[in-house]
Amino acid sequence: MPFQHPILWIHEEALGPHNPARLAWPDAPALFVFDTQWIENAGISRKRLGFLYESALECAVTLRKGDVAAEVISFAQRHQADGVVTSVPVDPRLAGIAARVESQYPLERLEPEPFVNLPRPPRLGRFSRYWREAEPVVWEGF
Repeated sequence: MPFQHPILWIHEEALGPHNPARLAWPDAPALFVFDTQWIENAGISRKRLGFLYESALECAVTLRKGDVAAEVISFAQRHQADGVVTSVPVDPRLAGIAARVESQYPLERLEPEPFVNLPRPPRLGRFSRYWREAEPVVWEGF
């Protein structure tokens, strides 16, 4: 999509320096939103919240908390954006948020570089479950 002045929605699946939205638009205003409903309903630990917070601080993003789609839309309005750029989410919760954002703003989803190429889509939930599948693939070349 040929945006002139997009904002970036950085979510927890690509929260790092290799985020494809940040790489494509390094000077665009960027936002990370702590999803208060997800945090409360999923019982996200303080340790995980701390990890997300520290990772977000390294990404030069504006931090907000609340309803993610509403915050992204509001951020886009404040910056007079002509679109929103994000990374393709795997989590259905994030895909639903992306659809809500897209109902208000054009949304470009960029494919992130995978950390590891798994033989099947990752099972969502706990990191340890993902790592049990990913670790052998990561180390197979060593």
